[in-house]
Amino acid sequence: MNTHTSGFDSPTRRVGIARPLLGALSAVVAMAITAGVHAQAYPSKPVRIVVAHAPGGPVDVIARLVQPKTQELLGQQLIVENRVGAGGNIGTAAVAKSPADGYTILANSSAFAVNPSLTANAGYDAEKDFAPVVQVATQPNLVVVHPGVNVKNLQELLALAKTTKLSYASPGSGTTPHLTAEMLFRVIGKVDVQGVHYKGAGPAAAAVVAGEPQVGSLAVTAPIPHVRAGKLRAIAISSAKRHPALPDVATFTEQGYPNVQDYTWVGFFAPAGTPPAVVQRLNDAVNQAIKSPEVMERLASLAFEPIGGTPVQFAQYVKEEVVKWGKVVKETGAKVD
Repeated sequence: MNTHTSGFDSPTRRVGIARPLLGALSAVVAMAITAGVHAQAYPSKPVRIVVAHAPGGPVDVIARLVQPKTQELLGQQLIVENRVGAGGNIGTAAVAKSPADGYTILANSSAFAVNPSLTANAGYDAEKDFAPVVQVATQPNLVVVHPGVNVKNLQELLALAKTTKLSYASPGSGTTPHLTAEMLFRVIGKVDVQGVHYKGAGPAAAAVVAGEPQVGSLAVTAPIPHVRAGKLRAIAISSAKRHPALPDVATFTEQGYPNVQDYTWVGFFAPAGTPPAVVQRLNDAVNQAIKSPEVMERLASLAFEPIGGTPVQFAQYVKEEVVKWGKVVKETGAKVD
């Protein structure tokens, strides 16, 4: 009788099976350690935040507002750089092509979700080319007029537009204020009011203060100092309810237009392929920054609502925004100038 132990039980066979298993386990452990080291080491040099819009607008204001606290938490300098043009597409496309290492980050507005449907070639794919990091803050859009325009509400503005040639200022083609105005004039009022699209909210607000053009549709940050100073009159806000920073300004809903609830939001994005640990590190730092009392106070003064949340939550929101604004672009027939 053969009394040898079965081959499955032999010490030699067991060692032969164990070696590859141990090798695979060692590789997994090494990868985990390496990932941990990378996450701990990041960032090891300054991080560049590319703002896809002009100085003085909502995106620029928010990026510079969270910069000091975020760089303190990261332990590295954050360098804010404005790269303006094509309604945010130039800066956005540039970051999409940047190395996916967490050292070049995009700061953009809701134009990020609008432009793919508004332009034939935005230069990026909103869902495939980026890893959403965090939604920083949001605010509604505001319809303002020069004080010399004798209207106090939307009904009076639309009535005037039927008898007088008007134009409106927006912070740029593809921004949500642009589409809020297109919805108001073309879809609701069925009047021809020409859009004049500036390179940012700051220049657009200044133009309305100067009376050329006499109407503006802007996110709240840029016009609110002029409204408070009496240099602009705010006649409607696109939030679901009145904004605490402008309690006397009626919403679109209050004025009979409940379908207009539009927001300009600001968020940070990393190029697709950025390690999840790096994205999470950035997310954690920004979330902490926007919860700090000094940042919260400043956001409130600018009529911004802090948002925060996880990268997954922001990715889902961006996906919904792409769908929403695609429908608005189709309904209004909005075009890029």
